[in-house]
Formats: sequence, structure tokens, C-alpha cells
Amino acid sequence: MAEDQRRAVLVVEDDRRFRERFTGTFATSADFFVVDSVYTVAAGLRVLRESTVDVLVVDLGLPDGSGLQVIRAAAATRPQCATLVVTVFGDEEHVVNAIEAGASGYLLKDSSDAELLAAARDLLAGGSPISPMVARLVLNRMRAAPDETVKGDDEVELSDREAQILGYVARGFSFADICGLLNITANTVKTHVNRIYRKLAVHSRAQAVYEATRLGLIDL
Repeated sequence: MAEDQRRAVLVVEDDRRFRERFTGTFATSADFFVVDSVYTVAAGLRVLRESTVDVLVVDLGLPDGSGLQVIRAAAATRPQCATLVVTVFGDEEHVVNAIEAGASGYLLKDSSDAELLAAARDLLAGGSPISPMVARLVLNRMRAAPDETVKGDDEVELSDREAQILGYVARGFSFADICGLLNITANTVKTHVNRIYRKLAVHSRAQAVYEATRLGLIDL
């Protein structure tokens, strides 16, 4: 792949072994290059301000704060950037907070190098890769508390087409897959997705799926 077609990756990880491993994994891939590899919130925010970043790979526990700060900054200033959390934290609070901050993918650190690359490619294709254990946790939370739907959100409605598209997204289909399944253009898919984001007041695919499921607008 030509250099100008490769996607820029920012790694924010405080554990030197993992940071070097993640950096090496992306550096040896033909479709990515590492724009920077840092270990603090401050450094991550600086890179986001100064460089184009296509994929943010970020841990949640950092020495000068939380990776959530970096995720929120990426969602606000680099909307084209896909965020993948890679962490040891697999509990409900960390997962939900990361998704609400703008993360579109969530892997645990026992994931393999191949899984890391596959997750990054999936993100860029419109997917929301999540470690199986994390996915089960989120689904169990939703099933265990079906009555948590906020009554004030009852006015949120998705059109049939929006619900159909979000349903495909929730099942892991990329935007390209949805174009083929529904025989519509990529711009049409993006238009519907942007409307979904506005209606649900979210900023990522993972957030949209979470909120729509919580509100009973789609079924997983």
C-alpha cells in the first residue's frame, strides 16, 4: 500500500512493554503507520492537536489522568478518528464510561496482535469490535435492567430505515456491507448515521448502539 494511503495510528499506553508491542504491531503492517507512541494524557492531547490521527489506541489508566480525557478530545476535535480502547479493565463501569466518552471498540490486553490489527481495520470499515467477555458484560447489563429506560427519552424515534441501518451496525456489518445489503450509496448510509447520532445525542457507533438498545429502539 502506498504511504499516503496508510492510516495514522496514535498509541497512548503507559506500560512500556505493551506500548512497544502495539507500536511494533502497527509498524509492521502494510496499511498503518504509527504517528506517535506516548504514555501520558498530556502527550496524547498534544499529538491530537498537532497531527492527523485515523486510529487512536488508548489505555484507560494513565499516570497523569484517565484515557477517557484523550477519548473525549479525539471525539471532539478529530471526528474522523476511530478510537480503540485496549486495557486490563473489563468491568461494567470502565466499559460504559469508555463508550459514552466516544470509544467505538474495546479490547482487553490479552488480545493477540492479529486481533488488534483486525479490530483497527474493523473500526475503519464501520464496525465496533469488542472483546467477547466485554460484549457479554454489556449485553447482560442491558438484559438485567430492561426498565432503566429514561421516560424523558420517549420522544426519541428512529425511522424504519434508520432502525434497519443501526440494526446492521449493531450486528457488526460495516458501512460498505450495509450499502450492498440495502442497495444504497455510502453517502446515504452516512446521512442516516449522522441523523441517528443527532437524535440519540451520541458521537460514535458504539454509543449509538448502546443508547438505541437501552431505549428499546433496536433489538440485539
